[in-house]
Amino acid sequence: MQTNLTWNGNMQFQAATPSGHQMTMDAAEEVGGENQGPRPTEVLLSAVGACSGIDIVDILKKMRLHVESFDMEVSGSRAEDHPRRFTHVHIHYRLTGDLPVEKVRRAVTLSRDTYCSVSQSLNAEITTSFSINGERHE
Repeated sequence: MQTNLTWNGNMQFQAATPSGHQMTMDAAEEVGGENQGPRPTEVLLSAVGACSGIDIVDILKKMRLHVESFDMEVSGSRAEDHPRRFTHVHIHYRLTGDLPVEKVRRAVTLSRDTYCSVSQSLNAEITTSFSINGERHE
């Protein structure tokens, strides 16, 4: 896989992905950017969530379960010193539907520990929790 990036001046870069999509990333104004796109670290946290979410939807679909709605909150803690890498990432999944707790737990565990290539590429502790129809589970 290869992604091509082009510098657009100041702190802004345009990424061209192998699947044919374009994405602009930029820095905050206080560090010389123009705030014309998300920060690379924001894109990385979003990618962790999207990768894991795709896994979970696919696994639950294979279990013949119907997800009515699904959103998540992904939070990350970073080291104080450079390179200021993510040291901890927590994903809280919120699902609705007729979904058995143990099957959702299994899907979350499989994504976290086996399938999500983005989270497995990070040197960070990954933790998860989930809610089904508003009831929280660890």
